[in-house]
Amino acid sequence: MATCIITGAASGIGRATAIKLSENGYYKKIALVGRDGDRLEETKRMMSGNVDAKGFVIDLKNLGAIPQLVKGIYEEFRSIDCLLNIAGYTDPQPLLNTSIASLKETYEINVFAPLILSRECVKHMKRKGGKILNVASTAGQTPRPGWISYASSKAAIIAASQTMTEELAEYNIQVFCVSPGRCATKLRKRLAPDEDSSTIMQPEEVADIISDLICSKYSCLDGQNIVIRKKIKR
Repeated sequence: MATCIITGAASGIGRATAIKLSENGYYKKIALVGRDGDRLEETKRMMSGNVDAKGFVIDLKNLGAIPQLVKGIYEEFRSIDCLLNIAGYTDPQPLLNTSIASLKETYEINVFAPLILSRECVKHMKRKGGKILNVASTAGQTPRPGWISYASSKAAIIAASQTMTEELAEYNIQVFCVSPGRCATKLRKRLAPDEDSSTIMQPEEVADIISDLICSKYSCLDGQNIVIRKKIKR
């Protein structure tokens, strides 16, 4: 039975995706990854009972712990077939106010952790193929004054996804990249604290697209940066 790993599963797009996948039953085993064990358990309770789900607590800033995390997931479920790199971080600051610590934390979570997770998962996927999906952002495509670390980190993961697509094709591993626009998550609230979250895209809408991509056997959308954007009603 196929296993899917979801980072950022404690809230937002990660939680919505976990719930969606539990409903369609394509992946029978789901590893929920996040910093808050209680919130991971809350996600698990919201999921359908048709899957075997388990929470794995880690702070993805701890890059050295990622290989052991993946090893533990493999030992628990005996396969790794899909990785969803959904966890994200932002500290919206203009260039002149951006600290080394802020840059470091942003890149650790948004770029380095997904790459290391992918590297470790590919070690298990390459024997029979698999799928990796990275969540970037439209902020990685267009100028975002005041968001220098976040926007540049998302541009990096778009580029990394395209490179991984070519590099991992020989193992029959597809790599997808989605770039949501405005979406009502905690991260978005930090970027735009005064925005009315009811007027923008909801996590469930992004989760629907992610589910369609990774559950489609004949998808031809890997290697592209797929923008997910909802028109804002004026």
